[in-house]
Amino acid sequence: MNEIQNLYIEFLANFPENLRPIISIGLAVLLAYAIFKVIKKDFIYLIALVVLLPASVPILKSVWQGAVAFIKFLLDIK
Repeated sequence: MNEIQNLYIEFLANFPENLRPIISIGLAVLLAYAIFKVIKKDFIYLIALVVLLPASVPILKSVWQGAVAFIKFLLDIK
């Protein structure tokens, strides 16, 4: 995250100080617009993810318990 912030600061350093707030607001608007377009385009997939995610929790718990049991088995070997 620090690397992205440093790149952003370097990018803003190329512009005069009085334009930096306008450029930041413009970039924020463009980012929000891009996120909106992605959500609008893939809205059905987001709905499917929300609907199917609760159903996958027991499966993930079972897989996790199996992995923990296997690791415990490996650590108990002498």
